[in-house]
Amino acid sequence: MGKPGRYLTEFLIFISQCGGSVAYLVFIGQNLVSVFKGQTFSVASYIFLLVPIEIALSWIGSLSAFAPFSIFADICNVLAMGFVVKEDIERAIGGGFSFRDRKAIADNLGGLPFAGGMAVFCFEGFGMTLALEQSMKERNTFPKVLGMAFTWITLMYVLFGSFGYLAYGDETKDIITLNLPNNWTATAVQIGLCLGLVFTFPIMVHPVNEILEGKLKKIIWFQKLNNNDAENSITGLGKLGTYTSRAVLIIGLAVLASYVPGFAIFASLVGSTVCALISFVLPASFHLTLLGSSLSLWQKALDCCVLLCGLIFAAYGTYNTIVGI
Repeated sequence: MGKPGRYLTEFLIFISQCGGSVAYLVFIGQNLVSVFKGQTFSVASYIFLLVPIEIALSWIGSLSAFAPFSIFADICNVLAMGFVVKEDIERAIGGGFSFRDRKAIADNLGGLPFAGGMAVFCFEGFGMTLALEQSMKERNTFPKVLGMAFTWITLMYVLFGSFGYLAYGDETKDIITLNLPNNWTATAVQIGLCLGLVFTFPIMVHPVNEILEGKLKKIIWFQKLNNNDAENSITGLGKLGTYTSRAVLIIGLAVLASYVPGFAIFASLVGSTVCALISFVLPASFHLTLLGSSLSLWQKALDCCVLLCGLIFAAYGTYNTIVGI
C-alpha cells in the first residue's frame, strides 16, 4: 500500500503500544494507592515516582536483554493469578454461588461490545510480534512458539476473568486485585503484579521507540550529530538524542496516565479503536492486497468478512465505550 499504508500501520502501532503502556501505569498507580491507603499520595503521584525507573530501563537498547525481566514478570504474574483464583474460588463456594446472581452472564448482552473491546485490548502486545521474531535465535520455530503463547494466554484470560466475576459478581472492580481482602498475602500479590508490569513496561514501549528513532534518523540535524552517517553509526551526541527522546516519551505517557478517568473505560476504548483495526482490518487488507490475485473466492470472502466485521466492531465498540463514559 506504499507510504500511506506504512504510515497508517506505524501510527496505529504507535497509538496501541502507547495505550497499553498508559494502562500499565494506571494499573500500577491504582494498586499502589490500594496497598498504601494511609499515605497521601494519589494515583498520579505513584505514576510519576515510577518515571525515573522506567526511563533508566528504556535506555536498554536490545530487546533480548529484557528476557530476564520478562521471566521475572511472568513468575510474578503466575503467582498472583494463582492466589487470586484461589481467593475467588473460596469466595464463590463460601458465598453460596448461584448463576442467577450473575446477571451479566444470564441475560444482559448490552455489555458485549464493551467486553469485546477489553478482550481485544488484552492482546495489545501483538504489535511486538515482528520485533520478537527478529530477536529470536531460531526464527523458524517462531510460528509454533507464537501459537502456543496465544493458546495458553487466551486460556489464562478466560479462566482468570471467569473466576473473578463468578466470585464477586456485579461488585467486580475493573482491576480485580482491588477486590482482594486487606491482608499481607493480597498486598504481596498486588506488589508482585506491579513489579511485573514495571519490568515489562520497557518492552511495551520498544516498538514506539523504534518508530520514533527511525524518524529521527531521517532528520537532517540528527544526521549531522552522527557525522552524516546516522544509518550506520551513532556518536555520543546521537546517543544523547536517542536517550532524550526515550525519556520524553516516558514522561509524556506518565502525564497521559495521570489524566485517565478509569482503567476499564480506557482499555476498552483502546481495544475498540486502534487494537481492533490492527488485529482485524489491517491484516485482512494486506492479505487481499498482496495475494488477492491468487486467492480463491472463499478466501477473498473470508478476508472481506473479517475486514467488514473489524470496521463495524471498531465503530460500534468505540461509540458504546464513549457513551458509557
